[in-house]
Amino acid sequence: MKNDNFFKERLADLGFPLLEKDEWQNVNLTLADVVKSKNLRLWEGFPILLANSVEKGVFDYNKVNSYLNKASDKHYLTLLIAMSLALYKVLSLKFVWASKLYKALSDDYKKEVSFLYERLLKEENIKIDNYIVSSQRIKHTFNNYFKTKQVEFKDLLSLKDEYSLEYSLSQLFSPKQKELFLKKLRKEKLSKTEREYFSRVVKKKLLALANSELHRLAQKLLLE
Repeated sequence: MKNDNFFKERLADLGFPLLEKDEWQNVNLTLADVVKSKNLRLWEGFPILLANSVEKGVFDYNKVNSYLNKASDKHYLTLLIAMSLALYKVLSLKFVWASKLYKALSDDYKKEVSFLYERLLKEENIKIDNYIVSSQRIKHTFNNYFKTKQVEFKDLLSLKDEYSLEYSLSQLFSPKQKELFLKKLRKEKLSKTEREYFSRVVKKKLLALANSELHRLAQKLLLE
């Protein structure tokens, strides 16, 4: 914890607490500082920070790890990632990037994900060395964030549906293209460069997706 700006600005960049800013800076350093802080409130919100930073395409595990000098902090980082992956599984949220992160873990940490999954499922406290993290607060913090965020995907009916859509979008669009797709859907203001890129690249993909004949053929192939 270096100063109040750490909470007010850099954490706001990552969506914790619930604030939005246009520019993302020092994201990986911020995540490293969260790990080093030993602040349980921030640790409970780590799944939000991880999801937001990856979704924005700015998370770099190696960079975060490089900011951590102590072996114990490097261990905490991977445990917090394992905890986040376990939480997403408990909530039935399927992220393409989460699967990739899981595959990159060592066998020991993969076992840790399974262990943490069981603890979260039973709402039993999680112990990270001498630190006790509340399973209930982890889930409450994550769910409360996404309820108050009010992400409007038009008529999407639930968070689970929302993240099913997110998974499908990740199969078709690059992270930047998906971000523009969602910003346009939420009626958020796009910069001139973003508008031009959307029109030149993303819109063409959408036109193809909207083609009824292509949709019919895709369904036919899936049923074979």
